[in-house]
Order: sequence, then C-alpha cells, then structure tokens
Amino acid sequence: MKKVLATESALKLIKKLVSKHGPLLFHQSGGCCDGSSPMCYPRDEFLIGDSDVCLGEIGGTPFYMNKKQYEYWKHTQLIIDVVQGRGGMFSLEGPEGVRFLTRSKVFPT
Repeated sequence: MKKVLATESALKLIKKLVSKHGPLLFHQSGGCCDGSSPMCYPRDEFLIGDSDVCLGEIGGTPFYMNKKQYEYWKHTQLIIDVVQGRGGMFSLEGPEGVRFLTRSKVFPT
C-alpha cells in the first residue's frame, strides 16, 4: 500500500505547477504553522537532508517528510488534497488561491 497518494484536484494542480516551474518536490516538516502543511518547491531549490524520508511520489513529484514527523505518521496513508485559501507563504501554489492539505487514514493492521 502506498504511503502517499493525491486526489485528482491535487494532481491537476501539480501538473499546472510543473508546467510553470519545472520539476517539483513536496516537503512536510512538522511543527506549527507552515511546517504542518505539505509545501511545494522547485526541485532544485530545496535541499533534502539526512533527516528527511521520501514517502513516494505524487504526480511524478517526490514527497518528503522530516523523520521526526514521520514517526507520528508512519502508521497512516497520507492523501494530499487541495482546498481554497492561502497556504504557506513559500509554497508554489499560494498565488493560485489554493493550498495543499494532508489528510490521512490509518493503515489496516
């Protein structure tokens, strides 16, 4: 079972953002404010480190999460969606008037 999926709305937005910005990546760091949301960046402008885990790809775009945050989410499947409103100020979808949102469901035991 995949650890991260995306809704059709999210996949459409990813495709639009790729056409504008080129290859992308997602990172969810944890913590408060912007860190608790999936952030979308140009792939060559965000450095992934040893403290990040790749959960898979959505729309051909890798999705990373901070290891400490992953410890809380490792028993869930993440579903990346899009909702109206402003998200993180550095995430690429901001000017589109929408934001990415992480929903989750617990993996069956």
